[in-house]
Amino acid sequence: MKDRVQKLPGAKPASSYEVGYAKPPVANRFKPGQSGNPKGRPKGSRNTVPGLHEERMKDIILSEAYRDVTVRDGNCNVTIPMVQAVVRSMAVNAAKGQHKAQRLFSQLLAAVETSRKALHDEYLDKAMTYKIEWEQELRRRETLGITNLPEPIPHPDHVKIDVNTGLVRIVGPLTKEEKAELDHWRGKLPMLREHVDDLREALVGETDPGEIANLEKHIRIGEDLCERISTALGVLANA
Repeated sequence: MKDRVQKLPGAKPASSYEVGYAKPPVANRFKPGQSGNPKGRPKGSRNTVPGLHEERMKDIILSEAYRDVTVRDGNCNVTIPMVQAVVRSMAVNAAKGQHKAQRLFSQLLAAVETSRKALHDEYLDKAMTYKIEWEQELRRRETLGITNLPEPIPHPDHVKIDVNTGLVRIVGPLTKEEKAELDHWRGKLPMLREHVDDLREALVGETDPGEIANLEKHIRIGEDLCERISTALGVLANA
């Protein structure tokens, strides 16, 4: 004869559902249609794989390398980029005779100097090529009487190359806007000089003290402006 379980008055039938790992109580379960994260993903969170155009690790490294840190410098604290602090520490340890630091610092210095030399040689080569090719083109235009083509910017005459040191200087305008401004003031200079001459003539026959002071003031302003423009144009022409 099977045993019978006697139920207490008002007791609910026993459930076969067991609460445990991955089995939360029924009352705490997510309801159908209810999001488990109603606020959504936090702003700025990124959990996707970087795109082909992204270099996220490099961005992180550069951000850390140029993050400001405070270090001791003599008797005071100074704030410098992290990369500068690391290099400074390496250089100090190398100066103290630590062989590993000396080797690393020497390798780093050689790599930087080699890179700078390569960039300089490339820039010098491009500058010389630019100057030579445009000089040839301008001579060709002059020979054929071609005058309707715009001049190059910068003009080859404004590319100054020191063959002894390899130093390249651009002494003229580098953009259309700079050239337009230069041409503007070059055109303004004769008119400014003429205006100053008119003021001088007016000053000769003036007898009113107030008007004399006013004319002298504007003459000084005009002379100063003409001198500044002439100096700038002269430096540019003779550089």
